[in-house]
Amino acid sequence: MIEAAWGLEAWEKGGKPFRFVRSEGKTFPRNRCLVPASEFQVTNGDRKFRVTLDDGNFFYLAGVWHPATEDRGVSYAILTIEANPDIFFYQERQGAVLLRRQNMAWLDRKLPEDEILQPLPARSFLVEEIAPRVAQAVQHELAL
Repeated sequence: MIEAAWGLEAWEKGGKPFRFVRSEGKTFPRNRCLVPASEFQVTNGDRKFRVTLDDGNFFYLAGVWHPATEDRGVSYAILTIEANPDIFFYQERQGAVLLRRQNMAWLDRKLPEDEILQPLPARSFLVEEIAPRVAQAVQHELAL
């Protein structure tokens, strides 16, 4: 396990850096990585939501990494897939979640990407709204 910066430099000169890579129609024959996580967040308008697995387990997000250069250390981006039914209500895409039992299948490349990078079934996630910071600050002031 190593520490790496989230976000890859743009492929073309003058382009914008990116944190996510759309997985459909692409292959990732090298530089695959796993990003351990216990939750991720989705947004819908001004509202934010915390997403965890329904059983409380941690998981991995499928990613790709770039080696260090003169100007930048090791960095990575998370692959995205179509959102599963639990997430689709909030946004159309999500990071590619891999369960712990799938981690070696991603790293050793024994299965095609399109078999591994699939949305989990409905009712796999718990989604809870994260209170906006303003509301939290008001609640804190009222409690004093």
